[in-house]
Amino acid sequence: MIKVEELTYSISDKELYNDISFTIEAGQHCALIGTSGTGKSTLIEIIRNPERYTYDGKLEITPNSRIGFVSQFSQVNNTSEMTVFEYLSEEFMKMQNEITSICVEMETSSDLDSLLERYQQAFDTFQSMDGDNFESNIMKDLNVANLGKHKDQMLSKLSSGEFKLIQVIKELLTAPNLMIMDEPDVFLDFEHLNALKDLINSHQGAMLVITHNRYLLNHCFNKILHLENTELQEYDGRYIDYNFSLLQKKIELQEQAIAEEEEIERNKEVIDRLRAEATYYTCASRGRALNARVSLLQRLEANRIKEPFVYIKQPEIHFASDNEMEAEEKEEVKVQINDVLNSEIKEEVTSELQEVASEVQNEKKDEIVIKVTDYSVSFREELLRNVNFEIESTDKVALIGPNGTGKTTLLRDIYKNNHASIEISENAKVAFLSQLQGETLNESNTIKDEFIEAGFQTYGEIQSYLNDYGFKDDFMNQKIEALSGGEKNLLQLAKIAANKTNVLLLDEPTSHLDTYSQIALEKAIEEYNGAILMVSHDFYTIANCMDYVLLIEDKTIRKVSIRKFRKMIYANHFDKDYLEIEQKKHEVETKIAVALQKKDFTKAKVLCEKLEELIKLL
Repeated sequence: MIKVEELTYSISDKELYNDISFTIEAGQHCALIGTSGTGKSTLIEIIRNPERYTYDGKLEITPNSRIGFVSQFSQVNNTSEMTVFEYLSEEFMKMQNEITSICVEMETSSDLDSLLERYQQAFDTFQSMDGDNFESNIMKDLNVANLGKHKDQMLSKLSSGEFKLIQVIKELLTAPNLMIMDEPDVFLDFEHLNALKDLINSHQGAMLVITHNRYLLNHCFNKILHLENTELQEYDGRYIDYNFSLLQKKIELQEQAIAEEEEIERNKEVIDRLRAEATYYTCASRGRALNARVSLLQRLEANRIKEPFVYIKQPEIHFASDNEMEAEEKEEVKVQINDVLNSEIKEEVTSELQEVASEVQNEKKDEIVIKVTDYSVSFREELLRNVNFEIESTDKVALIGPNGTGKTTLLRDIYKNNHASIEISENAKVAFLSQLQGETLNESNTIKDEFIEAGFQTYGEIQSYLNDYGFKDDFMNQKIEALSGGEKNLLQLAKIAANKTNVLLLDEPTSHLDTYSQIALEKAIEEYNGAILMVSHDFYTIANCMDYVLLIEDKTIRKVSIRKFRKMIYANHFDKDYLEIEQKKHEVETKIAVALQKKDFTKAKVLCEKLEELIKLL
């Protein structure tokens, strides 16, 4: 279907690809992955419209291939007066009308040859789309996506998740030889995500999909294209196996890197000794030995292991909270108390220590920072009614429910704090991350100007801070509007993290983030010492770092434990052992990471063997 050879392309003096090559064959389902800003969306645009780009290398696409495309940014037109069925029938009705029009022309025209050619072309296209059965095919795909009941519903009444699936169905109905999708999973709830998985797996043609969604990656693709640091790695197989191969390579390379580092240090010592000797002795052989050692050291340093697909720098996200300093001070006092109490001179316990000790020993229940009482909201129709819940000062809570059930509306009302049913503690310092990135970022700003406005004093301070988030120095003068969706979300997270808050309201924080940034975000959430209320459909993030779930059901909210949430998610879509195996896999992966930090490669390899067995079970 597609053959790319030694493709090189740069944009705005930034090299995106350096001699990348890959193929996609008929029927292959490929996932295109990589960290944010590596040029994944640009690559699929080059494939779709190669004539618009100036690049080096070769790009071949099977002639007369029909390419379907779903953008990450498409949204329903709220003024559309078309039903779902009419929308999905558009292309077929257009082809039928064209064929009918040609037939009418043939009755009176003398130029039958050209009309017959047009007729044959239109007829062949209609047949290749299985046009004779388009009505039944529409209903079949709607049912696969659990959207059959929406057949006669107006497009303007659909939620964003429902419309995204309708778009996927519309493109698939034309039976494209190659289906390209750019993050089709963004903002989909789990039921819609599962429907998208079924639609992807039911497609017989080739597919190229940009996604960071771990659920889709694990269950939909038989080929991985990994774009990183201007290079591309091609892997025929499942994502879970690809990740395992990277882990094995990482262990191997870390062992080699340590051996290389030891050799470099040894040569530096020899060079220092030879230089010291050269100051006392004038000898040609000593000079030659010194030069040889210097050349060897240069070669060793130049050939240090470089592996762009293994050593991927994760952003370092850290949410500082007002509670953090207090917690650190309290911990320090606890240590002092224990030291004094364990000594023989207990009189040294000062009145201050006694006071804090009493406070520590009689710690009160966490403060309630958010209280919602009999909250209701309507938009065209009632979304939520009689909602009641409380969030304490260190609770990590996920607010979940189907698309269009009022989650974002509730989160915004809490942030605005002007609703009679919502009470925010006077001690709460609240930060908000929006799924509409333009609300919190001025997209006409450069990155450095955005952070100067956020309170940073110097450009050097901004550069140092944003380097932890993966933004290199040459990014500072870039306009925010030119960034990828994942980069914009990272900037939002960086702005929030720069301020000490004790309550975070996060609306789809993992959307557009690559998998490495998602894991970094999970770590930051776990370590945060304040309260978090997060709207999310990413059940991996929810299961990994939330305390409990607020589930929207029947227009109200009920509290669900994480254990029960996991069972709910897995029960309908996996066999009974899947959850237990995946939890064991996560535990082994964590142990491997610890072993690598301690440079215990023997233990890491043994754990890798256990991990491989679990992957086979999955």
